Amino acid sequence: MLELDGADAGGQFVRTALSLSALEDRPVRIENVRGGRSTPGLRPQHLAALETMATVCDAELSGTDVGSRTVTFDPAGISGGRYSVDIGTAGSVTLLFDALMPLATRLSSRLSVTVTGGTDVKWSPPLDYLRYVKLPLLCRHGLDATVEVSHRGFYPEGGGEATLHLGPSTPEPIDLEERGGLEAVRIYSTEADALADRGVAHRQAEGALERLDLESEGLEVAERVEVTSASPGPGSAVVIRVDCGDSLAGFSALGERGKPAEDVGEDAADATNRFFEGDTPVDEHLGDQLLVFLALAGGRVRLPAVTEHVRTSLALLEEFGVAIDLEEGTRTVCCERTGR
Repeated sequence: MLELDGADAGGQFVRTALSLSALEDRPVRIENVRGGRSTPGLRPQHLAALETMATVCDAELSGTDVGSRTVTFDPAGISGGRYSVDIGTAGSVTLLFDALMPLATRLSSRLSVTVTGGTDVKWSPPLDYLRYVKLPLLCRHGLDATVEVSHRGFYPEGGGEATLHLGPSTPEPIDLEERGGLEAVRIYSTEADALADRGVAHRQAEGALERLDLESEGLEVAERVEVTSASPGPGSAVVIRVDCGDSLAGFSALGERGKPAEDVGEDAADATNRFFEGDTPVDEHLGDQLLVFLALAGGRVRLPAVTEHVRTSLALLEEFGVAIDLEEGTRTVCCERTGR
């Protein structure tokens, strides 16, 4: 059993450790789960990920209580099928999906997991970032995955519902060292039905368009989608996708009580404009999230920044015997291995 210390890490460390444990068929024991957080131990969203992974991987578990600071996970094999999960709070649906997606590389039959929780909440990728940025990029590199949306869930009510469909997949090398030319911008703006009479989705998109520096980059908006979704509570989100050569990048913002919808769109646009000024092929969040797939398929990815999340993920992969080199000068991560 691999012994891991989560004292200096957060929920992503736990989710990634579970994914790697399942992929390697190696049991893990995680001590000091989220030890440095103000509320250490498992929260409901982390517990939901643990129990979902255990069901899909027929794993033996211990430490399955909210607040638990020690967890053991002993997988017996990854199986397909259909499952349903209720996080019970506005805990992130997309982060639970992140833990499941690498399992596609070990599936022998299709897997579908329907999750109820927060689809667009703080400290996690909005649902449209997953649907229109991360998944399309990974599908270009061999992942068979789609997300079906029933309705949205915003903080604090949660209650959104989405289904991740995975098919047996063979990962292909990810080579994203050079950006390539900027080709197009796409805007996805969503509002809860309670905000429809205020035109929030439209105003978010307008705010983004007015702030985006498209003319100097020679870009046009290739797609603009404004959606009103059923939701237990009010909320909104906007995602901007940039198509650049073989890569994609995404930038987002969430609506907040008292914040004009136009300002929400401008926040996402400001992050996009900063990306225009650089030369990396991926955004900061996607660069971190690609590391597990880089370990599975091999390749090279140049990152916008080497964050603490990146360093923590690299150290965790090394614990599982996966060597991903970091070239500090160019901020490039590379892995020579193919298949796992």
